[in-house]
Order: sequence, then structure tokens, then C-alpha cells
Amino acid sequence: MEADLKLAVDWTTCRAHGLCAELLPEHITPDEWGYPLFRQGPLPRRTLKRARRAAADCPVLALRITGGQAS
Repeated sequence: MEADLKLAVDWTTCRAHGLCAELLPEHITPDEWGYPLFRQGPLPRRTLKRARRAAADCPVLALRITGGQAS
């Protein structure tokens, strides 16, 4: 069984494009400046494919999945 997978952001790289919030609105909401705010807790397995897409599609590659076997 996989360990709990979570979303993480590299704050020095993030430029608040908001694409991650568009792709995963149930897990990420933008703050007033457009930076991501994450829902607490692990990612459900059913959303892992979209979470990987959000991480891969981030314009500056600031989003990643951490914990367990994230790849």
C-alpha cells in the first residue's frame, strides 16, 4: 500500500499562474494573490492522475507530489 501522497510547492519558484487550482479545484484554491492553498490531508487515489498532470503542467514546475511512491 502506498504511503499518503500530498501536494507541495516550491515557494521560491511559484509565480501564481493558478493552473494548478484550475486543474485540481477540490484540492487547491488560490489565495488573494493567486498562490496555491492546499486542502489538508493526503491526495485520494482517484485524483492522483490529475494531480500528476497539474504538477507536470505547472509553467514553472513548482508543484510536486510528495510522500510514498509519487512517480
